[in-house]
Amino acid sequence: MKLGPYRKIALDGLWHNNQALVALLGLCPLLAVSSTVVNSLGLGLATTVALVFSNGVVSLIRNRITPDVRLPVFVLVIAANVTVIELLMNAFFHDLYKILGIFIPLIVTNCAIIGRAEAFASKNAVDRAVLDGLFMGLGFTAALVALGAFREIVGTGALLNRAELMFGETARNWSVRIIENYDGFLLAILPPGAFIGLGLIIALKNVIDARAKVRAQAAAGQPVAFTPAVRKA
Repeated sequence: MKLGPYRKIALDGLWHNNQALVALLGLCPLLAVSSTVVNSLGLGLATTVALVFSNGVVSLIRNRITPDVRLPVFVLVIAANVTVIELLMNAFFHDLYKILGIFIPLIVTNCAIIGRAEAFASKNAVDRAVLDGLFMGLGFTAALVALGAFREIVGTGALLNRAELMFGETARNWSVRIIENYDGFLLAILPPGAFIGLGLIIALKNVIDARAKVRAQAAAGQPVAFTPAVRKA
């Protein structure tokens, strides 16, 4: 079995075509609930499960629906999956479900999910569609968690606050104080802090990509273009 296509799917989902950092899809829930790591992880995993099952079902039925009704059918498939996820979260993670609130059912309207169904799942076999959904979801979750960690540390000086919401009573003492005697920075946990944090994460990714491109060009013996520094008189 050739692993090349599967490796590309994984790298695209996690990095090269990350839905939050490259495609910039699904930003509304990403910015709204990413005030803590636990909130971010909860929404990210719910979105990942929705992506996996929606992609799988869309791939299974892709040859049985006409192009005229494909989008309404895709939305129905996604809505059915999200309804099941919402009910399960309400049953097993009720307190976290109440915090995430409307953003759980709004997964139905997440552009990343309908986009992957239309652009990939409807054109590929089930195994590739499911793998695409998994890694697109994990990439989205990673971006959410990174943003949540940044905002939580800067905003409160701690990490993993209220971890028991997801991991049960055993995680009640998992909170870690990163900055001692810190009064907090309110802007970080407000909506503007989400935009600032996301911008910094995207900038960091762009720097990493640019440096990786330079190293690849140098390794291949290609000329590397440097931007000359501008000196002020």
